[in-house]
Amino acid sequence: MKYNVSIDMVSSLVIGFLAFWIGFTTFFTAAGANIWGKRPFFIISTVILLATNVWGFFTRSFVSLAVMRVVQGIASAPLETLVTSTVSDIQTIAGAIIQNISFEATFGISALIFIPILLGMYFFVVETTYYGARPTTDKLAVNEKHKSVSSVFELEEEREPYRSQLALFRGRLSQESFWKNAWKPVPLIAFPAVLFSTIVYGSYFTWLLTISVLSVNIFSAPPYSLNPAQVGLTNLPLLVVALIGSPLSGWTADALAKFMARRNKGVFEPEFRLTLMVPAVIFATIGFLGFGMSTSAGYPLVWPLVFMSIHSLSVPFASTASLTYVIDCHPKDANQAFVTINFTKAVFTFIATTYANGIMANIGPRAVFDGITVINLGICALTIPAYVFGKRFRSLVARSSFGKKISG
Repeated sequence: MKYNVSIDMVSSLVIGFLAFWIGFTTFFTAAGANIWGKRPFFIISTVILLATNVWGFFTRSFVSLAVMRVVQGIASAPLETLVTSTVSDIQTIAGAIIQNISFEATFGISALIFIPILLGMYFFVVETTYYGARPTTDKLAVNEKHKSVSSVFELEEEREPYRSQLALFRGRLSQESFWKNAWKPVPLIAFPAVLFSTIVYGSYFTWLLTISVLSVNIFSAPPYSLNPAQVGLTNLPLLVVALIGSPLSGWTADALAKFMARRNKGVFEPEFRLTLMVPAVIFATIGFLGFGMSTSAGYPLVWPLVFMSIHSLSVPFASTASLTYVIDCHPKDANQAFVTINFTKAVFTFIATTYANGIMANIGPRAVFDGITVINLGICALTIPAYVFGKRFRSLVARSSFGKKISG
């Protein structure tokens, strides 16, 4: 209303653009971190995020706001490969800020938060990428008591002083090609395990964001007619579920893998991780259908919140299943695979946030979430061939010249 633009445009340019540019830029930040180290990307990223939030606080036009979000997306890329966060957790606080102050204040408060983050990043996050000296066995030590000879390892360089560790740029730490590193994640999509995990993880994250975006319009309109602060509070149950579901899914993944390995004569197979897709499908299906039916019929607010919470419980199970499967199948290529996965997730998110509100306005929430249910069931059905033929796929990849070239 303030800028006289459509809801779809807001969703696309304020949310979708951010996600897209995060995913796109991870190719280059991941490649650059391998060459110049991670520390400069962390520090520069935090400085730009601090600056863009100040920019957002003072913005007075929608064009300026959209451009600011593009820059924020680019700056957020180094953090995306380390931390996966959800919009719904942030909205709980943002809703109250928007209602009581202004939407620009969310950026102003974020800018204040980034000040201690920047200081903490600079003084405590030292460089972890290392391509320096390695131990050598130049000397022999004689143990007179036991009459034995042993090697003594000498380091070619002394421990670096803390003040020196604060240096932001340290030159090239690797002679690898930047562009080769940036391109490396792309062909990994041809690996069946990576392709499966990309589709599953990207779709589940997209559904989570889609239901979050659409719920704002649903809860703002009759019969609920909630204000922004109240809409923000509707995400509190999702936060509680996330705090429970994340550790629960991780524990279940390991417990099931150990149990199945014992039943398999002590042999572990990465496909054991895919059993987590069973609860993921169940929770997602109940959540989608229930949310669509309850909001279409105008049921009391508690019912949509219950079904949103059930759906959100499916996300950590699907995420754990897909990401641990990639790690177990391709441990050497896991970092590059995550870049591919995050970029695809960003594309899915951009498309969903661009068209979701418009589609719901035309066909209603019941039809939207019925359609999402069908699509999600089709995607999750890929788990069956992945489980049955996964070992064969991995063998083909490992023996193929293409697989050896990529992993080498």
